[in-house]
Amino acid sequence: MEKKEIKKYGSLALLAFLVCIAVKYSASLGKILLLMLGALKPMILGCVIAYIFNIILVSFEKRYFPKIKNGFINYSRRPVCLVLSFLIAIGIIILVLYIIIPELINAVSLLIEKIPPLLNQGREFILAKLEQYPEFQKQATELLSEFDYKHFDWAELTQKVTGVLKSGIVGILSSAVGFLGALSGTLTNMVIAMIFAIYLLARKDKLITDIGRIQRSFLSETVVKRFNDFFVTANGSFHSFFVGQFVEAIILGSLCFIGMSILRLPYAGMSGTLVGVTALIPIVGAFIGAGVSAFIIFTENPMQALIFIIFLVILQQVEGNIIYPKVVGDSIGLPGIWVLAAVTVGGGLFGITGMLIGVPLAATLYKMCFKTLERRERKMGIAEVPESEPVRQPKTAVLTETTKQQPLPEAAPIQPKKPETTANPQSQRKNPRRKKKKK
Repeated sequence: MEKKEIKKYGSLALLAFLVCIAVKYSASLGKILLLMLGALKPMILGCVIAYIFNIILVSFEKRYFPKIKNGFINYSRRPVCLVLSFLIAIGIIILVLYIIIPELINAVSLLIEKIPPLLNQGREFILAKLEQYPEFQKQATELLSEFDYKHFDWAELTQKVTGVLKSGIVGILSSAVGFLGALSGTLTNMVIAMIFAIYLLARKDKLITDIGRIQRSFLSETVVKRFNDFFVTANGSFHSFFVGQFVEAIILGSLCFIGMSILRLPYAGMSGTLVGVTALIPIVGAFIGAGVSAFIIFTENPMQALIFIIFLVILQQVEGNIIYPKVVGDSIGLPGIWVLAAVTVGGGLFGITGMLIGVPLAATLYKMCFKTLERRERKMGIAEVPESEPVRQPKTAVLTETTKQQPLPEAAPIQPKKPETTANPQSQRKNPRRKKKKK
């Protein structure tokens, strides 16, 4: 057997052995994998934060005295732009919370005030409808009398709540300790992730250079080219997706606020902000924000909630058919059916994070598959010309009537070439002597 065949079959045998080991010890490997992911969670989160903030950082660096390449401006470009990026992000988060939280508090307090009277009205409506059936009305009266908020014994209710708290004080304390532990762990992971993200952004040029050196040292030129092609495609897909989603969310939230202000609907600021923030999630995000906003408006006026739903459905159609194609366009390069599939699968596996990452990841895989397909078709000689590129016919094949009538130009007479003269007269004297010696 040749060395290539031995290497091929050896690789297949090793792969089969590793698959058998993975299947046999799948439970243990799953635990180890989850443990590693838990340990690497702050680092992964830091990479995600660094990538998102890098979009803002690059835009600032392009506008921070771009013509100056030396001196204090050049050394301060990265730190100043990095600080500005984080300050703007923190300011946006504070502004969103400042708009949403007070309105949510007002809506919840209003809901608490209006629920008891609504329950009493529903009780009276049911009893009035059951007047024709005395037996059912008697049973309904006994059942619904417990829900009459006017006859609540608040002292007895307070004693029951106090007894429950005393009996379950140990469980409450353990739950509180568990909640505080989870909260402190989350805050610790966030702090580590932010520090790691800042380090990546501050040293990104050096890291890129080191990765390039490692690639050239340990990988072949073909593998390096394929790796770089994949990462360039992935970077373009993720960058286009995030920028397009942010711009589209801002436009949709602004239009929602303006439309609600014109229609004089309540909670315009909160609803516009909530719809804009949830619109970052593809396809279903705006509807989630609309559902929450409609429920809050329903506590104020049910008819206005219906008007809001109709308005948002119309706005969503305008945004999906006019605004989104103009803002994002075909930069992602993923058909609509695959976007829906990516959101569904990503959301089922990883929740909201999967919805956000699924679309650009699917777009990257889609582009790479078609690049590979076009490369193979080109090798086989069956590559098709895209519809966007017109087929160019050779000029010699097109003969119009005007070109047929015009006589062909006469060929110029061939003149004999003159012998080249050299600028050095000594070289002309030496040449004949060399010829005589050769003879």
